[in-house]
Amino acid sequence: MHGLINRSLENFLRRTYGDGHWAAVMEEIDCGFDSFEPMYVYADELTDRVLAVASARLEKPREDLLEDLGTFMVTHESSERVRRLLRFGGVDYEDFLHSLDDLPGRARLAVQELELPELELNEEGSGEYTLAVTSKMAGFAHVFLGMLRALADDYGALALLDYVGRTGQEETISISLLDTGFQEGRAFDLAVGAGG
Repeated sequence: MHGLINRSLENFLRRTYGDGHWAAVMEEIDCGFDSFEPMYVYADELTDRVLAVASARLEKPREDLLEDLGTFMVTHESSERVRRLLRFGGVDYEDFLHSLDDLPGRARLAVQELELPELELNEEGSGEYTLAVTSKMAGFAHVFLGMLRALADDYGALALLDYVGRTGQEETISISLLDTGFQEGRAFDLAVGAGG
């Protein structure tokens, strides 16, 4: 797992539950370090272990923790770069949804070694979509679920999203887009620092 993903998990746990919680998680794992380096690559098993220990200590299901991580990556001020990368995908939420297939490629333009799950949006008609999230590591769809819910608010759209399930390496999210202009979205400008 790329260090940027692990560092995002670390930042989320530190800022949401405190440095003490993070220190206790890393002490229990006993991996020989207490912080992830953003440009290293780590074994997927280590990321799994961090998630398992963190969710057990918080008495919170792994899926809920991953969804909260996805929300954090869009809404927290420390994750503004992630929000910007996602918002470049479209002028409204529907445009953004149609750009999801290209997200892994856009991420690799920013960080060449960063491997995100394969994404495939399928339009079912009348504002109904499914998003297939393909990865050898289970749980990425829950991260995307949190991100997509937060981005609906960010764009000012009204959307219902649900986790459908996993078959093999593919997880599915259902998306019902009810209103793209439900409320005013958060300020966003293509130029950095120009308004959000």
